[in-house]
Order: sequence, then structure tokens, then C-alpha cells
Amino acid sequence: GAVASRWLSSFDGGREICVTVTLLDGLVLARSAFSHSMNYRSVVAFGIASLVTDPEQKQAAFKALLDHMLPGRWDDCKRPDAKEINATTVLTMPISEASIKVRRGPPADAEKDLGLDYWTGVIPLKLTAGLPEPDPQMRAGRERPTYVNDYRRPTSDS
Repeated sequence: GAVASRWLSSFDGGREICVTVTLLDGLVLARSAFSHSMNYRSVVAFGIASLVTDPEQKQAAFKALLDHMLPGRWDDCKRPDAKEINATTVLTMPISEASIKVRRGPPADAEKDLGLDYWTGVIPLKLTAGLPEPDPQMRAGRERPTYVNDYRRPTSDS
């Protein structure tokens, strides 16, 4: 984040935080409105976050993030310069405790509702990558790199 962020600067010296991420995988339609649900994957992680101040550690964090999002991209783009590194706040948070919760599968209707004649099932939800759109200001004739052509988002089965 930006170094101007007062919230991010409050991590100087360390601060307890909780990070939560939920991915929605499907809408679960049951016979009863009461039994509708969602299929999801969720994690809650606790730890003490602190500022990363060493420029080399910041650079390593930028590389790790970029190569995680798109393997190979770090080697095919300009590295952050000293001004950009100094303008960015980076946090580290060793995880001291975490909890994972997952809901998969069909509806779980009550036994008394199983004979009701309504459509039931799951509407799967997926986040997919579209076709790459080149920057109109990019030099003409520049071929798309393999990592762009081959990009696929991980599936919930991965």
C-alpha cells in the first residue's frame, strides 16, 4: 500500500491482526428457503503484522507477489526503482493461528422436506480469465509472452 496510509503506518513495531479470505464456489438451492446455502472456501489467519523496511526484502516481496500471480512476469518487466520501493508500504505477518472452513456439495434439506417437488441443486460459480487485451500504447508487433497465452486460474480442485 501507499506510504501515506496512516493505517498501514500504524504497523510500525508490530500489531495483532486478523486476515480473512472467502471464495464463493456455488449457490446451493434447497427445497426450503431456510435450507439454501453457498459452497465456499474460507480462511481466517491471525498474527502480528509489522512493516518491512529493508529495500531488498521489499523487492523480494514484490517479486514473490508478481510471480505468484503470473509465473515468469518478474523476469519480463521493469523492476521497482528506489523511489517506487520507498513509496510502497509492505507488511509481513507470520501466521500464529489459522482456521479453514469449507462447504461443498448438494443441499442439506430436512428429512420432512425431501418429498417436496421443487428444483434443487447447485449453481457453480467460477472466476475465469478472459482473452488478453493488449495495451494500445504498446509497441506494435510485440508478441504475447507464453505466460500470458498459457495463463489459467487455479480451480477449486487444484
